[in-house]
Amino acid sequence: MKTKMLLTTLALVSVVLLSGCKSDEPTKNTDNPNGIPVQGSSQPTVALGASSNFAVLAGSAITSTGATNITGDLGLSPGTSCGGFPPGIIVGTKLINTIESTTAKLDLTAAYNDAAGRTSTDIVTLSGNIGGLTLTPGLYKTTSTLALSSGDLTFDAKGNANAVFIIQIASSLTVTSGRKVILAGGASAANIFWQVGSSATFGTTSVFKGTIMAMQSITFETGASLTGRALARSAGIVMAGNVIVKQ
Repeated sequence: MKTKMLLTTLALVSVVLLSGCKSDEPTKNTDNPNGIPVQGSSQPTVALGASSNFAVLAGSAITSTGATNITGDLGLSPGTSCGGFPPGIIVGTKLINTIESTTAKLDLTAAYNDAAGRTSTDIVTLSGNIGGLTLTPGLYKTTSTLALSSGDLTFDAKGNANAVFIIQIASSLTVTSGRKVILAGGASAANIFWQVGSSATFGTTSVFKGTIMAMQSITFETGASLTGRALARSAGIVMAGNVIVKQ
């Protein structure tokens, strides 16, 4: 009888101990439907200086075919080759190797370096294809290329219209045909900054949002559109019947 009572007591103690133990399995993030962590720290905006006036700003050359429509200034420095306007339309000023465009390029360099140098205690690392994800405000980075190809990408500001998103990309950015960036929760294209370590390419009819700061070139294929800014530091920008609206 004593032996039976002892075994029963040990079993009860084991149940209590096991129920008090923490599970080794990771806790699922319920704040974000894709499981991407919601960051606790916020990022200040990236100061663009004079480059904020430009919808399109490049280093070596600007080329457009078809009925490209740009709302905002177009600038080039130190290059001087700009073709395709007309038939392309610029609802703004064309500034080719002027004091304004040269100053804007200097400010772009500072802004690019600022974005590339940002750090955070809860920075989120991305990789490969980010199609189908939802990103909340904060700082993101990838150590290689980044693509938007398997689905659309959503930025959710969680009700904060001033929320800032910064994406640090070590190499190239590629958006495939028809893919879209969607804004939710009060997110604004003016507060999304893409720091691209090499070049960016946007496929046909893709819909993109944010300020693109590319170290090298930016290419828009037929029908691609951008709400934000296309800013290329060293190389050129190629367009083909696109709609680019500065924001």
